[in-house]
Amino acid sequence: MRHRAEKDGFRWSTPESWHITLQFLGNTTETHYECVVARLRELHAAPVPIELDELGFFDRAGIFFAGVAATPELLALQQKVSAATIPCGFTPEDRPYRPHITLARSKGRRNAIGLDGLRAKIRNQPKFSRFVAEEFLLYESLTRPTGSEYEIRERFQLGF
Repeated sequence: MRHRAEKDGFRWSTPESWHITLQFLGNTTETHYECVVARLRELHAAPVPIELDELGFFDRAGIFFAGVAATPELLALQQKVSAATIPCGFTPEDRPYRPHITLARSKGRRNAIGLDGLRAKIRNQPKFSRFVAEEFLLYESLTRPTGSEYEIRERFQLGF
């Protein structure tokens, strides 16, 4: 990414970790995990066209992201995933779903000022290619000193 600079005050996400969160579950027990996997295996949904939007910022959280269009197909999948986890003890979020891919996080609240410098570097919004998601994944987030790493725990195929 050409806006990335060494010692810029950000932890940049690696392309391997880029993902669109459908539902954040937080810490789970083995029982919760088994329930979620069983319920998600029962879920049926069509493949989802993915269209990336403009680059943006969540200023309060110190996040630089690529927006994702909230298409009817993506919203339907997110709602199905959310509904599937309710019997397992998870509560859907109250705030509206805002799909995105996190590209970088400030290394601290004081470094959130660096977002303004990064924002100034973005003169033109990129044109992204569209693609179709034919599966969705259940990740485990592992906190490391270098930032979060994501381990794939399960894969779920889309399509009837």
